[in-house]
Amino acid sequence: MKISKVDSLIIHEKINLSLSDLLSENTAVFIKDHGRGALATASFRGTAPSHTQVSWNGININSPMAGMVDFSLIPVYIIDDLDIKHGTASIADRSGGIGGSINISNRADWNNRLSGKYIQGLGSFSSFDEFLQFNAGNTRLQSKTRLYHNYSKNDYTFINRGIGIPDPQTGLIVNPVDTNDKASYRKYGLMQELYLRAGTGDVVSLRYWGQGASRSIPRATSYEGPDNSNLNRQADTDHRITAGWKHFGDNSSIELRTGYSFKELNYILENIVHGMGFIPVIYSESRQSVFSNHAAYSLETGNGFSFRTGIDANMYSVNTRDTVSNKGYDEQRSEFSLFLSVNRQFAERLNLNMMLRRDLIDKKLSPFIPYLGFDLALVKNRMLILKGNIAGNYHHPSLNDLYWEPGGNPDLLPERGYSMEMGLEYRKQLSSHRLEAGITAYRSDIDNWILWIPGYRGYWEPFNISRVLSKGIEFNLAMEGKLGIIDYMMLGTYAFTSSVNYGDTGIWGDESYGKQLVYVPLHSGNIMIKLLYRGFSLGWQHDYTLLEGMQIT
Repeated sequence: MKISKVDSLIIHEKINLSLSDLLSENTAVFIKDHGRGALATASFRGTAPSHTQVSWNGININSPMAGMVDFSLIPVYIIDDLDIKHGTASIADRSGGIGGSINISNRADWNNRLSGKYIQGLGSFSSFDEFLQFNAGNTRLQSKTRLYHNYSKNDYTFINRGIGIPDPQTGLIVNPVDTNDKASYRKYGLMQELYLRAGTGDVVSLRYWGQGASRSIPRATSYEGPDNSNLNRQADTDHRITAGWKHFGDNSSIELRTGYSFKELNYILENIVHGMGFIPVIYSESRQSVFSNHAAYSLETGNGFSFRTGIDANMYSVNTRDTVSNKGYDEQRSEFSLFLSVNRQFAERLNLNMMLRRDLIDKKLSPFIPYLGFDLALVKNRMLILKGNIAGNYHHPSLNDLYWEPGGNPDLLPERGYSMEMGLEYRKQLSSHRLEAGITAYRSDIDNWILWIPGYRGYWEPFNISRVLSKGIEFNLAMEGKLGIIDYMMLGTYAFTSSVNYGDTGIWGDESYGKQLVYVPLHSGNIMIKLLYRGFSLGWQHDYTLLEGMQIT
């Protein structure tokens, strides 16, 4: 399977950014964002935002309402390790990751005694960042405390191409210079971690992450009314806590983990009414709760076999209501998942891996989710590896898809897909230089794709379209080493993504049949070059995205 890890040096250098910036600048994951501090979602291998599963220290943090994650709300500052499982590899974590999975984790530094750091950032448009960390402990007990605060007025100027004004002299259409007002944001949070070595091979952990965020949502750039006609605001409050125990034996390990997540999301839209002031048009209040439980056992035998089995039990609860229209829903969902993995190594050149997962969702059994993969060292004693796999996957509708008022569709079918991929990976160490390169081709055939479209009742509704075919190529390159007195590092990724609608033309519309899905880039890539000399560094970064009819650099 294809697994990518973001270098710890990159994480450190992007410490004042959000996870959306880190992913878009350094990985093959395409991030669709609405500007700094605004909503940012992922399109992984041409799939929808809900097809990317995201976890923090093993607990899933996808919203049970919308099924996706807003990556702008996750600061890089709270991340120690970040790995990405591409496509079918996500089955090792959970079902539903048709595009892949992104895993955020924190770890203890058992060599630490007493340390701390403070980082401050100042930027244009009244932008301020503060980060404070304090670590204390010994070889048995470790504590890590992190505090952070981000604020920006975010009132930059731009040429507004959404508005055209005739020039009275020439008659030509002129795009005015506008200001991105009412787009400020604030984010603050606390993370506390405790780690205990309870005995030989036993580690107990307790982690808490609390965060508050508020932001103004700017009007559409085509708006030409008065500046003070409305107020559009969103506030997010998150609390996440997880406790775990890991036991490591000579050839086996046991892991137990439990967690709880709570999210409060309030959205307010107010329009001004002359003589009455601002009157709420939408006042939406949502509460989301998730209980997560996980148990796993791993065993390595002496004859090349390794086994892993696990069980997950999750409970979701959502209560959402618009107090203006008095519409909303209060629903719960239960999920149970059984997982089995068997790995067999042959003569140090061939590995075979079989995984099987099955879910029970709201007392309904899903079909088996199979996975079969291999990796083969093509040349003995050389790191040239051929990888391939084929797997199925299921993604169930989110609670918004089923119950949102108005528009939810309780008759939606789960999305069902089969994926396959093949790739080459090469590693080489040459004296003071190291090279890693990989290329992967994949194909995913997804039935019952869920899509929200305007319905005849006057509001948006979700429907199943019969088929989406996603296929593409991913390429990654990493080089580092020493050139005389200068250390260097070069990282690059490129992705070609074809994600085409072959759905029901009666529902989806004739004009889009056989065309690329909207906002899925055909070509995307990034490159970073860094030079280091005696504690000083010089870096260059470039990102490129090509949507049909539009390119962004």
